[in-house]
Amino acid sequence: MRAGTVRGFTLVEVLVALVGLALMAGLSWRGLDSMMRTRDASQQRVDAIAVLQTALAQWRTDLDAATPLPGGLEAQGIDWDGRVLRIVRRSTQPQADGSDAGLWVVGWTLRNDISPQWVRWQSQPVRDRASLLQAWQDAAQWGQNAGTALRAQETPLFPLSRWQLFYFRSDSWSNPLSSTGAPSGSNTEPIPDGIRLVLVLPPTAPIRGEVTLDWVRPTFSAPRS
Repeated sequence: MRAGTVRGFTLVEVLVALVGLALMAGLSWRGLDSMMRTRDASQQRVDAIAVLQTALAQWRTDLDAATPLPGGLEAQGIDWDGRVLRIVRRSTQPQADGSDAGLWVVGWTLRNDISPQWVRWQSQPVRDRASLLQAWQDAAQWGQNAGTALRAQETPLFPLSRWQLFYFRSDSWSNPLSSTGAPSGSNTEPIPDGIRLVLVLPPTAPIRGEVTLDWVRPTFSAPRS
């Protein structure tokens, strides 16, 4: 009985098979790479939205807790100088002995460093007028030319190209620095009835475009005597 002839692959057939496998592997890698890039971009967008929502929630919280005081520049509770928004607000840090938690001075500004960012600053809790005045001045200094010590109290939030504020008073929106917006130090009401925040996000950010948020003073609709 004669054994059958066994025929192997030729070199050309092996090379063709290898080229086919290489093409399939390349196509598969491109598909996987595209999927991974899409996943990463989606995750970056989700993370950016979460940061934005957290920052805007903090913005509302600061404004809701704004506290005007009798007399002095800080009496308004809120002051905008065209660069930094300063707010005197109630502290939320609980005291073990049940005593007054004090006040905070917080600041919001656009920090134009290598990568412009929206930044928030917060003082330590203050419980006397001298400390409050110092924190009020520190917030202004921080917004203009912050040193290392003041920068240690800030929190960078997210990239920002520019921002604008408008106050709602006398049933209309106006520039806070205009005569109709009651310029700094001459407000007829310590805290405006509403504040419109306009954020312009950079085109290279995971989320881009313009974001507008209107805040209304919690007591705006309360009956007035």
